[in-house]
Amino acid sequence: MFRRAKSLVGLDIGSSAVKAVELKPAGKGYKVTAFGTEPVPPDSIVDGAIIDGAAVADAIRRLFDGGGIKTKDVVASLSGNAVIVKKITLPVMTEAELAESIYWEAEQYIPFDIQDVNLDYQIVDPGDAARGTMDVLLVAAKKEKIADYTGVIAQAGRTAVVVDVDAFALQNAYEVNYGIEPGAVVVLLNAGASATNINILNGGQSVFTRDISIGGNAYTEALQRELSLPYEQADQLKRGVAVEGVTFEDARPVLRAVSDNVLLEIQKTFDFFKATASSDRIDRIVVSGGASRADGFIEMLTERFGAPVETFDPFKRVTVDPKKLQGMTAEDAGPTAAVAVGLALRQAGDR
Repeated sequence: MFRRAKSLVGLDIGSSAVKAVELKPAGKGYKVTAFGTEPVPPDSIVDGAIIDGAAVADAIRRLFDGGGIKTKDVVASLSGNAVIVKKITLPVMTEAELAESIYWEAEQYIPFDIQDVNLDYQIVDPGDAARGTMDVLLVAAKKEKIADYTGVIAQAGRTAVVVDVDAFALQNAYEVNYGIEPGAVVVLLNAGASATNINILNGGQSVFTRDISIGGNAYTEALQRELSLPYEQADQLKRGVAVEGVTFEDARPVLRAVSDNVLLEIQKTFDFFKATASSDRIDRIVVSGGASRADGFIEMLTERFGAPVETFDPFKRVTVDPKKLQGMTAEDAGPTAAVAVGLALRQAGDR
């Protein structure tokens, strides 16, 4: 029943680059059949909103042509303030009753007009007669935002057959590569250019998600401001490349100050989680995204939260031929490919 008729391409549309991964089943796992990454011009996407659709569509077209990716059907994802993810508690009911009442129930939890969103849900705990309640994960995304993303994909000559959420794509990639540890509380933290997605898992369940609107761009902007540098030089310096008249040592205190701000937001997220969760422990933090490579970020994260921190390897159990990685190593490609790998694991019509 779940044999996939054809592969889909996971397309992660980020504000600094678009990434694509195509997978196909191989034995008990998967292998990468195509991979690519292509920069997006600055300010084409701001806080998850597509400002310059033509520039983004061009980047997607170049990405597919450069990677020799023929597949037309893609899976994309959204994050940020146009997406609401909430776990809600409802009286125990059948699937059919839930399907009938979910829109009415959702209206109480969603700060947008229910007509303006696409809604999906999944029962995470069916409950029982004794307790009388069940837990349902509710996901709502603004139709307008979905249309913007599917529109640029169509402009690039491709079709979006599934639109997912970054935090859940990350979870898909994590489960395939690391498996599910019952009872373990694992934080998936994806630090992108304009946002940081956090998905807290307890075993195989997502128990808390939040998107923080600060990411790698904040480092570039701080270097521009504090060291009076143009964008290109600040961006290079952020990546550890010295520029004319400025050493990386000059940049280090500025980068650390931004990391402090990011950690403060992560701390708030963990505090929200601990206030609503039955346990306040965190067993492990797994980080991905280009901004997670900022100088000292992982060390500061480890120090602040006292939990083991590791870099997400989306190719841990997914076979990848280095020749497919466009001159990058799996180690270099991994942190930025996690969401795209998770998206490529989706199938049309699955939940």
